[in-house]
Amino acid sequence: MSTSAYVAPVDPNSPASLVPNVDIAKIWATVPRGEKVEVGTTRVFYNTPESKITAASSLGDNFASKQGDARRELVRKSVGSAVKALKALEGLQEVTVDASADPHAAAVAAKLASYNFTLKTNPPSRFNPNLKEPIPPKLQFKPIEGSKEWDRGVAYAYSQNLARTLMELPANMMTPTAFCERAKTEFAGVENVEIFVRDEAWAEKKGMNTFLSVTHGTNEPAKFLEIHYKGAAQKDAKPLALVGKGITFDSGGISLKPAADMKLMRGDMGGAATVVSATLAIAKLKLPVNLVTITPLTENLPGPSATKPGDIIYAMNGKSVEVDNTDAEGRLVLSDAIYYASTEYKPHTLIDVATLTGAMVIALGEVYTGVFSTSDELWQRLHAAGEREFDRFWRMPLSEDYGPQIYSSNADLCNTGGRPAGSATAALFLKAFAHGIEAEDGSNAATAMKWAHVDIAGTMEATRPTPYQEKGMTGRPVRYVVFFQSFLWSGC
Repeated sequence: MSTSAYVAPVDPNSPASLVPNVDIAKIWATVPRGEKVEVGTTRVFYNTPESKITAASSLGDNFASKQGDARRELVRKSVGSAVKALKALEGLQEVTVDASADPHAAAVAAKLASYNFTLKTNPPSRFNPNLKEPIPPKLQFKPIEGSKEWDRGVAYAYSQNLARTLMELPANMMTPTAFCERAKTEFAGVENVEIFVRDEAWAEKKGMNTFLSVTHGTNEPAKFLEIHYKGAAQKDAKPLALVGKGITFDSGGISLKPAADMKLMRGDMGGAATVVSATLAIAKLKLPVNLVTITPLTENLPGPSATKPGDIIYAMNGKSVEVDNTDAEGRLVLSDAIYYASTEYKPHTLIDVATLTGAMVIALGEVYTGVFSTSDELWQRLHAAGEREFDRFWRMPLSEDYGPQIYSSNADLCNTGGRPAGSATAALFLKAFAHGIEAEDGSNAATAMKWAHVDIAGTMEATRPTPYQEKGMTGRPVRYVVFFQSFLWSGC
């Protein structure tokens, strides 16, 4: 069998392709046409010219009428479906893609669809963190015609796949220390980047007591990771700040989670994986922006010194917080991180990303990601970025009317607000630590920090495959964060 193949996205109504020496219209005519050919319908043809395999995949019967975001998604589905059909073939090594319909979307789909996480040993897994020499991916991709758009799509997809890997690796392999070491490796040689790995002693000096309260149940050293990227012409221009929740394993602490599916909590550092991976793409693409990325990293375990329900802690901003439930630890680590980022670096915009609440899974499932923001302008830009990359977002209510649910009789705040509106009360809790935030009426919009909280609890894992992703950790919303910073924000 040939070691190389072509991917040819095909408009069923006018079959054409850049694949050399292959009459796409002729071979596509062999596809049964009893009904309309759905997007992603793929046929693999062997021994086409140059002794290569050709995977022809439908762009959908209505492709010609589509424009913009909808058209790009059809390209992703078509290319992804073709790659999935090819990656099952033994011996295949090189895939050349007709990316002419949309080079960026084609590159993203090819790279995402080819990803399969495993730690099985036969054949050896390239995801094994103990490898002495890296194992390259099974399939190598290139476009028929090279372009900057293809290269940009490769960078987007690489970073999303990196986030998937960080989330998939089991907690014994992806500890806070291991996470920081992997970040150093990924950013090695990338220009205009500085990495700072802070320890618990540093956090204690800063008064990060809510963050540290979560670390008490584990023997694994906590870390506070900062990545600074200065790509703007003005190196002192206000940055964008990204804050990601980094719980590398969440047992729930003393408020122990049920055993069923607890292993998924290896991915509770999805927020950290997202912001670090997105930062890597932004830096590699040399975007002209300044960026500060912050991830508080720890495990949440029920050790002998673990924080107990009813404990009251003073956060970095001086507020007292009652811990009603130790399984609501994400907002504890984020509260100090958000306050630190907003006061230390005074960003024009701060976006935190977290697998924060089970309530978000119930509300939006695994299709939409929930976003809370007081800024209409920021929301509109985030929404547009999500549509562009088909990583969709839904704006959720952020109303002070939920406030009484997180008031405590003995402290300023309580870390849970009960079952009703659980995602909204969690967001409202975080808002209390976003210093200098824009007022809801926009009265201080010119000088205030814009803030958004992105709850990815529902979209962290795909329980069913899509045309360009398998089941498992998704790495969402890495591409949306990169695109938001690439094209849709001019605040710095």
